[in-house]
Amino acid sequence: MVVELNERSASFVHALAGAKNVTPAVTQFGSRSLEGTNAEGFANDVGVERYQCATLLRPGEYQLLLVEAPNVPPVELKSAIRWSIKDMLDYHVDDATIDVLAIPPDASRAGRNHSMYAVAAKNELIEARIKQFEAARIPISVIDIAETAQRNIGALYEEPARGLALLYPGEEASLLTVTFNQELFLARRFELGLSALRSARDETLERLVLELQRTLDLFDRQFPQVPVTKLLLAPLPEEYGLDEALGQNVGIMIEPIDFSDTLSFEGGSVPDPATQWRLFHLFGASLRVQTKVL
Repeated sequence: MVVELNERSASFVHALAGAKNVTPAVTQFGSRSLEGTNAEGFANDVGVERYQCATLLRPGEYQLLLVEAPNVPPVELKSAIRWSIKDMLDYHVDDATIDVLAIPPDASRAGRNHSMYAVAAKNELIEARIKQFEAARIPISVIDIAETAQRNIGALYEEPARGLALLYPGEEASLLTVTFNQELFLARRFELGLSALRSARDETLERLVLELQRTLDLFDRQFPQVPVTKLLLAPLPEEYGLDEALGQNVGIMIEPIDFSDTLSFEGGSVPDPATQWRLFHLFGASLRVQTKVL
């Protein structure tokens, strides 16, 4: 179960995923107000003690850094990455919790350097988040990020031998990911979101289209082995004309996402588009399957 705790509310999604050729099943999802109660009361109501629980870091609480993969044995990888990113952080690297995400190298270009992502967050922030969940008696075992949650959703829609782009327009920023063979190859955040679309729709659409075109063109040059033929658009709480603008200008197929096409919902309670948008990355994180560790 993926849980997001705020001062005034708690949101949650639980899904059963991982079996091949079996549609992931969402058993619970929703949000609860914490007004007049506390997070421990929410935990009791939802029965979190029955689950492995995860949460997501918020944008601004971590950095996702693209670095050259060091040529070291796997057991030395994280220490090598720690050394390589020390000058990219605005705090001392000893105060950082670090993890890595591999970008599979191009087999046809053996011997050439390839890249990987490093994820860094302050130790004190991680410790504070763990204490918050301990105080609520929520047994947290995983702290995830939006980029990998979005990768999990993209993996549901992939086609063989094709890369898949997915755009999530958040309130203040939008997140673009490209996945291939269920691996994250690209993650980029644009400081253009729904609030900008509401205040200056035409200008924001133009800027967003331009950023997408540039990013996908650059990706095509960097990863010629990953042909991107489709861009998925996350569910939106209201109509912005985004799919039409992208379809006319980006040059690849645009397909809006509806979770009812790829997830099953126990009890038949399918979330509306606004709920799918609000809980988008919680749904993605609930599809997490731990298959390998670097």
